[in-house]
Amino acid sequence: MDRSVLQEIIKMLFWFVLLMFGCVRASELTFELPDNGKQCFYEDIIIGTKCTLEFQVVTGGHYDVDCRLEDPDGTVLYKEMKKQYDSFTFTAARNGTYKFCFSNEFSTFTHKTVYFDFQVGDDPPLFPNENRVTAVTQMESACVSIHEALKSVIDYQTHCRLREAQSRGRAEDLNTRVAFWSTGEAFILLVVSISQVVLLRSFFSDKKTTTTRVGS
Repeated sequence: MDRSVLQEIIKMLFWFVLLMFGCVRASELTFELPDNGKQCFYEDIIIGTKCTLEFQVVTGGHYDVDCRLEDPDGTVLYKEMKKQYDSFTFTAARNGTYKFCFSNEFSTFTHKTVYFDFQVGDDPPLFPNENRVTAVTQMESACVSIHEALKSVIDYQTHCRLREAQSRGRAEDLNTRVAFWSTGEAFILLVVSISQVVLLRSFFSDKKTTTTRVGS
């Protein structure tokens, strides 16, 4: 194999691995949001950067939460009340620290588990200098296709894990309710059975009668 071709292959693999392990800034987190609680997060963003905020309530109550996104000047860019899941994309209009908050203040006794993914910026090109025509062009194209396919796989896996966690939470909650209901039914059945036995015994028990002589 020609030395220059080998160098191009090594450089191509280097860029591929670099992009797969974190060139795009992203904040992905699952956290507990207590009842009557509020949690805020902050991100420094450069003007003109495209950003995407995606969130979903995994467990708790009616699976809803309040979400609010503000720019460095305090201007509200996004605000939704009692949403189970949503996605919002915007382009930063100014430099500074952007704030997004999740609120469960409307709930008095139910805490929530919330997942969010905040992506800042787009993927850079997989190969910085793609305007050349060499023998490795087809391999570069294949690497770009694999890179995009792997990103889609990661997104699908994340959403499948969230759906699985949400379904498991609902199943555990339903199981707890069924267990309490079954215990209550068993207790009521026991009380009714004892009451019936006592009532039946009272019907067949001998009642002693007393006679009194009246002297003349």
